[in-house]
Amino acid sequence: MDYAGQLVEKADRVLHEGLSPYVLSLRAELAAQSMRVMETFPLGDMRVDVCQGCDSLWAIVRRPGQGGLALRLAFAPGGFETVRRQRAHPGETLRLRADSAMGRHVVMLKTDGLDLHRFRATVDLTPAAPLLLPFVPRDLYPLDAHDDPARASGIVEAAQRGLNAGLLYFHIDRPELGSVLYLQNLTAMNAYYRATHTTPAGAVGGLWPELGYLPPTPPQSGTPPTAPLPKGKPVTISDAILVLRDRTPPDERDSARRFIQMLGAAYTALDLPPVEYHDWVERAGRTLDDLDTSPKATIKHYGHRYAHPYTQAEYPDSMVQMALIAPMHDFALWRDTPIALQGEFEAGLEKFYDPALKSIRRYLPNVGKDKDADAVDSWYLYHPLMNLGRLAIAGNDKARDLFVRSVDFGIKAARHFKYKWPIQYNVVDFSVITRVAGADDRGQTDVGGMYAWVMLQGYELTREDRFLHEAQAAIDAAEGMRFNLNYQANLTAWGAAACLRLWRITNVERYREQSYVYLASFFHNCVIWESEIERAASYRNFLGVTCLQDAPYMAIYECFDSFCAFEHYLRDSGPELEPAARMLISEYCRYALDRAWYFYPDALPADALATDNRNGHIDRDLSFPLEDLYVDGQPAGQVGQEIYGAGAALVFASRAFHTVADSPFRLFCDHFIMASERTGERAISVMLEGGETCAAMLAMVRTGRAALPRFTVQTAGGDPLRPIRRGKDRVEYRVPANGRLILSWN
Repeated sequence: MDYAGQLVEKADRVLHEGLSPYVLSLRAELAAQSMRVMETFPLGDMRVDVCQGCDSLWAIVRRPGQGGLALRLAFAPGGFETVRRQRAHPGETLRLRADSAMGRHVVMLKTDGLDLHRFRATVDLTPAAPLLLPFVPRDLYPLDAHDDPARASGIVEAAQRGLNAGLLYFHIDRPELGSVLYLQNLTAMNAYYRATHTTPAGAVGGLWPELGYLPPTPPQSGTPPTAPLPKGKPVTISDAILVLRDRTPPDERDSARRFIQMLGAAYTALDLPPVEYHDWVERAGRTLDDLDTSPKATIKHYGHRYAHPYTQAEYPDSMVQMALIAPMHDFALWRDTPIALQGEFEAGLEKFYDPALKSIRRYLPNVGKDKDADAVDSWYLYHPLMNLGRLAIAGNDKARDLFVRSVDFGIKAARHFKYKWPIQYNVVDFSVITRVAGADDRGQTDVGGMYAWVMLQGYELTREDRFLHEAQAAIDAAEGMRFNLNYQANLTAWGAAACLRLWRITNVERYREQSYVYLASFFHNCVIWESEIERAASYRNFLGVTCLQDAPYMAIYECFDSFCAFEHYLRDSGPELEPAARMLISEYCRYALDRAWYFYPDALPADALATDNRNGHIDRDLSFPLEDLYVDGQPAGQVGQEIYGAGAALVFASRAFHTVADSPFRLFCDHFIMASERTGERAISVMLEGGETCAAMLAMVRTGRAALPRFTVQTAGGDPLRPIRRGKDRVEYRVPANGRLILSWN
């Protein structure tokens, strides 16, 4: 459930809505000052009291005169028998052991208050017997200046959606404590979810003033659950990270920037999963062969070849063709060899153009009667235009002609809907077919971002100011959406890129700031944990983004299309960019290169694949990705095997691999190389601009029969780096993600 925008204006409203026993119990204990204070330590300009209450251990975080927060560290019905300090491990501020009838809790606390105030509480439980947990209360309560949770008021801006990041972002306004980001490191609880047969879907949220993490427990019914936590085996039951910042944000743009900043602070506290190297060049070659030779991939109409959207299924449409043609163009340019199939696909594009409408359509004129030829999803009009624009800017005259002939219809549609698009409409008369999505009663809220990017392409091609004005109108119309901006992840990413490009062109500061609103909505819907639930243990899901605001799965197309958008965002950025934004985007792209590999059915165990597919069927011999992977481990590919997502391998290969002339190797980097220079016959300098405290993978990959030379890699300061892996085909280094590197070889 999404609690964004939940406002508690008056204490009497809170009381009228009711308070749970847990709020009342906390309020009574704080009022009576009956908790035993076990330890006190600073957190920046705040103070943390670690206390033992009647049935819970608490961390009470206060700023004198400005209220605070109560974080439940451990809960034991009947109370704790003994609570005592243990020797803190390196990096820990305090470690406690608490024994009760249910078992032993070990609480580990860490603090960092140099910049943003960061507080982390990790809790392990060792059950005294096979333990069935019927309920554990939420753990986070805002407090007013008198420690009353019922009289603090504020706004919850964002809470966990589905199985995305277990986060909560809010600010306490009376008293004005400031902004709070709460993040549960759900990765740490995989053993708990597996043992109890639960998932943390929507686990972080709450109803003010009872917020935070509600540990998932098996449903209670006439037949009790029979999946206990095993006796004597420690299991992590909570790993909460709190980031606090003073003052209330004045507007949505500053609120979004703070969210990105504070999420970045929480992210750097995580133990990040490793990434693996994958040969996207070889995958791209197989993909092109399968597209060209498999009868399941293409079909002929009007004497031209068209790609099926799914394996041997669905009618060709313009978005699908362009989703393959644009990556083919990039890959052909990268390897300096034309792709014949690209030309064949391009030759058939004209049949999508409707001279009466003066625009490309979704379907060919001969589409089956089972389709409404006049119906179009709002984003479906603009995405083919965006890829036509990419080709046009690269010098493709046919793409430019089709773009110019179609773009005015796109403007007409935007103006008709006043830059706020429905889900689906009729392209002939603009009558609305589906106005809003059932999940949130909103239309396609981020289409304006994609539209703005297309308009900026038009401006780059023609230098006509009308395109610039259209881009501004679309971005301006999105103001006020806050964390409800995301409809489809890749559209949100393109919106962020459009904002930054607008800022570069106009020098209007609010567009750079508005880009943070798009980024905040994107990362709000990000899976900032690594699930190992059921089949999810077979693939990577860290930093994946669910494709729609209510979708239960990560999708390959949204993954690599967002990757493309973020490359533009980073290349348009500068020193003014919020460092946390640069870091999170770079990390998203880094993990995409690893995570996306597991969308391919040959990279998954056969028993992880769905056997009942909504579109077509799955052929493991074809190098086309599945549309859908699930964080909760459902069978992969339920939607189908996605031919229009086959451009993923071409995109990743052409961005992550770099030719080094007159050498027997390619350079691979899982961050964008922002600049490079051949500084000698056997030396090259590269510049990375990722997170300041993050790491990147740099690898030299053999390209022919000649053996790899010996390499030296060092930082700009002259510090030598040692390889972390050395083989006959590849040498890998772990390097700083930000700064200049010098590579030389003999």
